[in-house]
Amino acid sequence: EQRRAADIIRLLTLYRPLLDAFVIDFFTEGLWAQLPPAWQPALASASPAQLARLLGGRGGPGAAWPLSLLAFAAAARALAFPRGCPGGSPRPPCQSSHLHPLLRRHVKPKKQHEIQRLGKLLQRLSQATGCKHVVDIGAGQGHLSRFLAFGLGLSVTAVESDGRLVGLAERFDQELLRDLGKVRGLAHKRPPRRCQNPALRPLTPRAPQHVAGRLDPAAPWGEFLLPPDPPGPSPAARNPLGGPGGSEDGVLVTGLHACGDLSPALLCHFACSPAVAAVALAGCCYMKLSTAPQPPGCPPGYPLSASVAALPGHQLSYRAREAACHALEEYEERLRGGSTHLRAHCYRAVLESLIRAADPSKRHLGLQPGRKAHALSFSQYAQLGLPLAGLDPAGVPLDSAAVRAMLEQQHKVVAFCTLGQLLAPAVETLILLDRLLYLREQGLHCALVPLFNPRFSPRNLVLVAARIPLAAVLAGLDKDSEDGDS
Repeated sequence: EQRRAADIIRLLTLYRPLLDAFVIDFFTEGLWAQLPPAWQPALASASPAQLARLLGGRGGPGAAWPLSLLAFAAAARALAFPRGCPGGSPRPPCQSSHLHPLLRRHVKPKKQHEIQRLGKLLQRLSQATGCKHVVDIGAGQGHLSRFLAFGLGLSVTAVESDGRLVGLAERFDQELLRDLGKVRGLAHKRPPRRCQNPALRPLTPRAPQHVAGRLDPAAPWGEFLLPPDPPGPSPAARNPLGGPGGSEDGVLVTGLHACGDLSPALLCHFACSPAVAAVALAGCCYMKLSTAPQPPGCPPGYPLSASVAALPGHQLSYRAREAACHALEEYEERLRGGSTHLRAHCYRAVLESLIRAADPSKRHLGLQPGRKAHALSFSQYAQLGLPLAGLDPAGVPLDSAAVRAMLEQQHKVVAFCTLGQLLAPAVETLILLDRLLYLREQGLHCALVPLFNPRFSPRNLVLVAARIPLAAVLAGLDKDSEDGDS
């Protein structure tokens, strides 16, 4: 793991200008000219389907690719953690047959897939550690907590900083309890039938306990909750262990896509708190990680481990960490199909050029001209985007020869984006390796599991850590997949 981290850093150092570049600066900063000269002709003539094969490592147009480009792509793929086989249908997942119908309510199919898979992993951890109490940090509307409590019979405390979401989660719990009562009432009036689907076995009428509070990374585990922000009518924050001495058997901690610094803070709590028997975390929003030195007692976001912190060149820019959140499988699918979505980056880069020409002080504005920008002509797109930058479209030439020339380079913008997508999994791997190495330094058992289908859940690698060996817990986990649900 240390060697892989060092190798990734060497790769990223070689291609840091590519990694740190913002695609919207494609024209204003002349990004195409910054690529290795040997790569430019091959990439400029490559079709989207050929770029998809380069991205996925499934071959390419033979001698048209320079060996240095093929070596770059092969190194990026080899150093990244395997994300699992997407498999299944290219369509979004449908309703999960592995969840009780009452647990599917208010839950999108993607989230159904995630909570079912993560729930089964937590059930295995519970059986292996003897812990029946789960603390779900960043629980949101409580979908995972509801499955763990009602569906798997675990004792669950759901912690969420937004008091409004806490109230919504409690309302959903009460709604489920009422419907569960109706189902039981009907069952008494009808002859019992043997259930063929294990997911449809009776639910446990035991709702999770919901707590409004924020994590204090500098506080001990038993005092780690702060009041919600902003303060609201939700219950006061209290210790999810149930008392100063904690639960006798300890707890399991989980976070489904714990954002930014929340994941490393939870890992630090786990390392320092014997009351926490195991954790299972799926991170996200790596660009929100703290990279500057933190106040005493506050764990850093990245790097977290002494091993990675000691490696020269380990620093990751905001742009690099943002790139690590991109959905590589989705982009590859768009390339294979020649999707009209591919023009969106070119549109934004041309718009950035026009904005900078009109007012050089306006740079990298967070403009969102619409989610269906790819379906518009560039003129329509610009007429929506320029007012968001405080500019009058009537005063900006939208059909000039310069604009047409930039739009004709869409294939180059797509090729440049593909190179960034190749590096993104390596950046995510470095961030996750840093967390693994931190846990190893604390003498803990840990592993990364590609738990979700990466086509539907781009942040599909779940970090599992425990105070016991994990081999038995993880053995055969892939057999719990949801074949047929997607």
